[in-house]
Amino acid sequence: MQNNPLTRPLLLTATQAAESLAISPRKLWSMTQSGEVPHIRLGRCLRYPADDLRLWIDDQKKGASSTQSQIPRDPRLPVSRDAP
Repeated sequence: MQNNPLTRPLLLTATQAAESLAISPRKLWSMTQSGEVPHIRLGRCLRYPADDLRLWIDDQKKGASSTQSQIPRDPRLPVSRDAP
């Protein structure tokens, strides 16, 4: 039920955002201070818009197109049954 858009928060706390990005809260704070990561200030509260973070992640991707079929597969890894 967590995938229901009505139950997902629009804004994440620093702890939630850091966990979602798989980085430490200290790294997130550093990126926030430098303006690298999208954030919103609500009074004294600092929040991270979930949808903006997803778009930001897409913008950070390097290399070929993000289309899964164009990413070369490492032959040492097992083939996923979900692979197209």
